[in-house]
Amino acid sequence: MRISEAAALALATRLLEEHGAPRDHAALQARVLVTAEMKGHPSHGLYRLPRLVERIERGVIDPQTKGTQRWRADAVLEVEGSSGFGPVVAMAAIERLAPHIPDLGIGLVAVRNANHLGMLAHYVEAIAAMGFVGIALSSSEALVHPFGGTRAMLGTNPIAIAVPTAEEPLVLDLATSLVPMGRIHHHAATGRPIPEGWARDAAGNPTTDPGRAKAGAIAPFGDAKGYGLGIAMELLVAALAGSALAPDVRGTLDSQSPCNKGDVFILIEPSLAPGLPARLSTYLDAVCGSPPASAGEPVLVPGDRARRRRAAASRNGFEIDQRLWEDLNALSRPRILAFEGQRLCACLPP
Repeated sequence: MRISEAAALALATRLLEEHGAPRDHAALQARVLVTAEMKGHPSHGLYRLPRLVERIERGVIDPQTKGTQRWRADAVLEVEGSSGFGPVVAMAAIERLAPHIPDLGIGLVAVRNANHLGMLAHYVEAIAAMGFVGIALSSSEALVHPFGGTRAMLGTNPIAIAVPTAEEPLVLDLATSLVPMGRIHHHAATGRPIPEGWARDAAGNPTTDPGRAKAGAIAPFGDAKGYGLGIAMELLVAALAGSALAPDVRGTLDSQSPCNKGDVFILIEPSLAPGLPARLSTYLDAVCGSPPASAGEPVLVPGDRARRRRAAASRNGFEIDQRLWEDLNALSRPRILAFEGQRLCACLPP
């Protein structure tokens, strides 16, 4: 079924508010989920909303906190996430650091113990909109096997980079695994097999069954190259944030465990060289105008496809599994609560 951006945001925001999130926290978390849907990444979208609700109900998300911030150094803001929503904790810290960047030139936010961030593009796009170069790194449970191995030992360890130009920023957002684990969970939820080469099962055998893959390990992208980048990010995030390493990380894919992964955000003042933003845009235009390998399929730069999908979804809505939409609406329906033997209507908003 097809729904509008406004309808998706309204439902997701209301549902989180009903479970104790302040309006601004609920709206930000909802925006991150809905934007992922609009960009064509449902594995990071509304599919995650029931788990967020369940995590709030189990007490492993505190929907009201922004975490606790302290300056470790002039250019380093350290954050104890205190089980807050990942987007809320991250953006509060980024917004505190940003006013200092023109004087510092570069600054870093290191977060531990906040919940799942969603797509990292959201944060570097926000940083680029402030006029800075943005870099975001995050860690996860052990979900990826080493190159030449079969057991999950690394996180998916995504990285995102945004560079402002005279026009739209260049935005790169990728996991160091071949695919995010969320995509495998989405295949399992929708009953679709995964392509060959994505993952191994718990016994170390290649599999196309997403259920078996969930209990196994994802391949690193680019074999040894993705593995090398992934393990470097594993150590980098843990070293900067003081967070757990992959085998000890919990909480991004389950409903029971406090989340103890790490996140790092770097803000950099770009060069003030005359005409630099225009030169960057001209270069990207030249890349896109270079000869394509296939006729009718022009060259794109990172971020183009997601930006176009989001624009189309903003105009025309986006597709969502009807069962998921019905389940989300059911979660938000008024419920009858028992209190001292009386039946009381929860009186939730329509």
